Amino acid sequence: MSKLQKLFSVSARRAQRVVGLSRGTAHYKSKRNDDALRIAMKRIAAERRRFGYKRIAVMLRREGQVHNLKKIYRIYREEGLMVKRRKGRKRALGTRLPLPKPDSLNQVWSLDFLSDQLSDGRRFRILGVMDQCSRECLALAADTSIGGARVARELDALVARYGRPLCIVSDNGTELTSRAILLWAQQNSVERHYITPGKPRENGFTESLNGRIRDECLNEHVFESLAAARRLIEAWRQDYNNVRPHGSLAHKTPAAYRAGLRSTLAVAQPGACPRPQT
Repeated sequence: MSKLQKLFSVSARRAQRVVGLSRGTAHYKSKRNDDALRIAMKRIAAERRRFGYKRIAVMLRREGQVHNLKKIYRIYREEGLMVKRRKGRKRALGTRLPLPKPDSLNQVWSLDFLSDQLSDGRRFRILGVMDQCSRECLALAADTSIGGARVARELDALVARYGRPLCIVSDNGTELTSRAILLWAQQNSVERHYITPGKPRENGFTESLNGRIRDECLNEHVFESLAAARRLIEAWRQDYNNVRPHGSLAHKTPAAYRAGLRSTLAVAQPGACPRPQT
């Protein structure tokens, strides 16, 4: 109705008469509340990651919640609970639910890779790990090759220093979906969340960090050796965490912001991956 009113500059009654819509229907507002059903569906989807909407409906009926299958499907689509098809060899799958904005330390860590080259043309890679809440760059590991097992070892070192994260976010690269990472996540009870292929904005915190690393460090130096690259990259990481002000943190440094959160005991407790609030 609003489109017709704006397009032809007519009243609401005139627009309703033209399309044959009663005033009662036009002004009707649903009074139903599906919050409890949505919470129950998300809980079942988290526990049964390969269940589609029909099996979720069966599980709901077993709990005494009988609903129309079309309604189940509508909420299933709205909440983004669709099952992703498996392709190729066995890989880590991750959670199906969208993640909320992190509000405590160790709630969500982001992982991503960058690449650069030494002065002799040899390529090397950099594994970046970031705490999404404090924006702190926890690690920048540089090497000529970084596989899934190496990623797991780097994560073990970070867990020993900072504590265990509830969830880790990354793209679908082979190193981050390998058996080694699947095993590490199971052993440490850490949820995995993979962004949609081709949509790096879903991991915007890390994309922003990657831009800073590229602009302020990698493009500013010529690395004569891998050892020199590691030294310069680590020096940049320390400056990023302890000196460089961040606009998103009210111009505090990530280290100062982390210290402030720790003083208020805002460290996430071990448990499941954080769920969005309904």
